[in-house]
Amino acid sequence: MAGFFAMELDFSKLDGILTAVIQDHATDRVLMVGFMNADAWRLTVETGFVTFYSRSRNKLWLKGESSGHKLVVKQIATDCDRDALLIKVEALGPGVCHEGYQSCFFRTLDAGEWRVTDAPAYDPKQVYGA
Repeated sequence: MAGFFAMELDFSKLDGILTAVIQDHATDRVLMVGFMNADAWRLTVETGFVTFYSRSRNKLWLKGESSGHKLVVKQIATDCDRDALLIKVEALGPGVCHEGYQSCFFRTLDAGEWRVTDAPAYDPKQVYGA
């Protein structure tokens, strides 16, 4: 994956971060959206596991560092402006959502109301504690 460093990404538009859409490589389902700064990008490419930048905590975090539900990079693409990433992954574990679902996109707008449309994939209390 070292070749990904050859392509310059534009970290300047959103105060040094890029949006990263995380998609299951086998099903194409969007699992989550996160953010990366240059350090998170470098670690993702170097390790092959998705690392994000937490805007609220102002720090890097390896997805799965507490749950074990890591994201193995299978393919990385960027948009035409080079300021967003699409990362296809193999998700290790039953789900990526901290609320216990396979995807963070488990609610669907139905007749003006948000409804949970997925079954839980795991119990977050068992993974993260109370």
